[in-house]
Amino acid sequence: MHCRFGFLRVLVRLGCCAALALGLAFFAHGQQATAAGEAPAGQAATVPATAPEKAPVAPTAATAAPDAGGIKEEELKQLLVGKALYLRGSYLDNTLSFDEHGRLIGHAAQGSYTLCAMEIDKVRLTRHKVTLEGARYGLHFLGQLAIEDQSSAFDRVKITPKKKVVKITIDREIVVKPKKEKAAGKQKGKKAGAPAPEPAELSEAEQLKASIAATPEAERSADPNTVTTTTSPEHASHVLKDAIDKVFAQGLDERMIAAMPDFWKLYYQAVADKADYRPRDATILRQSAVDQKAALLTRFEPGSNEFAQTKGVAGMALYHTVVGADGKASEIAVGRPIGFGLDENAVAAIRKASFQPAVKDGKPVPVLLDLVVQFRIFDKRTDVAKPAEAADKPAEPVLPGPYSLPPQ
Repeated sequence: MHCRFGFLRVLVRLGCCAALALGLAFFAHGQQATAAGEAPAGQAATVPATAPEKAPVAPTAATAAPDAGGIKEEELKQLLVGKALYLRGSYLDNTLSFDEHGRLIGHAAQGSYTLCAMEIDKVRLTRHKVTLEGARYGLHFLGQLAIEDQSSAFDRVKITPKKKVVKITIDREIVVKPKKEKAAGKQKGKKAGAPAPEPAELSEAEQLKASIAATPEAERSADPNTVTTTTSPEHASHVLKDAIDKVFAQGLDERMIAAMPDFWKLYYQAVADKADYRPRDATILRQSAVDQKAALLTRFEPGSNEFAQTKGVAGMALYHTVVGADGKASEIAVGRPIGFGLDENAVAAIRKASFQPAVKDGKPVPVLLDLVVQFRIFDKRTDVAKPAEAADKPAEPVLPGPYSLPPQ
């Protein structure tokens, strides 16, 4: 009897342990289901709530970044600052504005390219334009003929006064957001409770108008009516670089020389050929080949200018002149330039002068005449005219330096 009750107690204990084991197994299964996102039997699954991510706000036409055109201010500085540039068009005004294609806005006085060397000091890039500040330089030639070494043919002399700057602006093409295409098959009717419709998209013209309105007046394009838009930053960058190339020349390139007057073209043609000037008409005679030489009849001295007077630019220059049978100068070529805009004054004076034509076999004939012209600094003591001198052979004068005065 005692043994039977002892056996029953063992069975009860085993039953309790089994029940306990079954309960632990069921609890563990519930935990795994919860971790996997599944609710255990009889219990609703709960997922921890997370804050919805905010959709990025697209920049509007008025708030777009200034470098939306794809080009950076630093890139423009590397391209322009400290470089020996020339202002195409030979504009003399100290405040110039160009449209996005490099065309001058308004009017500006024009002069010699020898007064239009530039050096840029500051670059400021905004959404609507690029603003450049720098100084103007004059070229003072040091006496070389076209056939001589041109590596040190002239000095660059700063002519912009202290505390003054040359300010140039170039408008930019504006980058706008492309218009989104409507989704195909979109239902016309809206169900109740649907989200509010998105605001209507602005057209490119409307984006441009909004951008101009949101921009301070000082930073707006010089001529908003000519500004165009694009959806491509790369295209806007290309347009700006092309405009800069139309405003500035990196040295005296072919386009720069092609825009010069004929008397400068002939000079640079001789420089390229490394040969003396020859008239285009091969039948033109030299002074040594005629019976009676051509001679200058009128007395003249070409005018100077404020830049040359201020910087003390003086000396002599040589000009090759074809004197026709009528006693008038026709083709003129710079032989030994002086620069600072004085060569233009000399050529204008030569064209107005009268000459005695050369004679051969009793008839007047066209001939090549070399003229040496002197430029001086004028004051109360030296304001006396001196005629140009004709020479059978180019003289070899000792030219004063760019800042020296002629002997008194």
